[in-house]
Amino acid sequence: MSIEQSIENMITPSLREKGFRVVRVQLQGSKGKTLQIMIERLDEIAITVDDCAIVSRTVSVLLDVEDPIHEPYTLEVSSPGMDRPLIKKDDFERFVGSMIKLELTTPYEGHLRFQGLLRGIEEDKVKIELDPEKEVAEIAFSDVKKAKLIPDYDNVQVKVRKR
Repeated sequence: MSIEQSIENMITPSLREKGFRVVRVQLQGSKGKTLQIMIERLDEIAITVDDCAIVSRTVSVLLDVEDPIHEPYTLEVSSPGMDRPLIKKDDFERFVGSMIKLELTTPYEGHLRFQGLLRGIEEDKVKIELDPEKEVAEIAFSDVKKAKLIPDYDNVQVKVRKR
């Protein structure tokens, strides 16, 4: 198990209890490491700076107790943004009907990059409707190197939490 997966497993229960979902955990850098934790709210309201502070304090305590990173690092907590990465299989179900970009590890019909309408995931195959042919490509989830939403700036809806 990678250190990122270990950290995600460690912090997920506490963050879920506080109303947050872990989108991604990444440890980057060789000198001066940075631990990036991307979160979103379970109620789907936009992430605030206060939310990031709550998560940062919670995660800091957990990391101090468990000490999974044995060298100095910087902790960064952020929202996934409008071009949210799709990491887990659940993401490919949750965002059905959204435009996405895919980058593959293994070419599909001679190409490594695709853009299209997400139709879901079935039996470990990501289904994406490609334009202009309207053909639906079925790509092995294990072949997906990167995937992210393409923001629809014309239909942006911001959910604001009232205080």
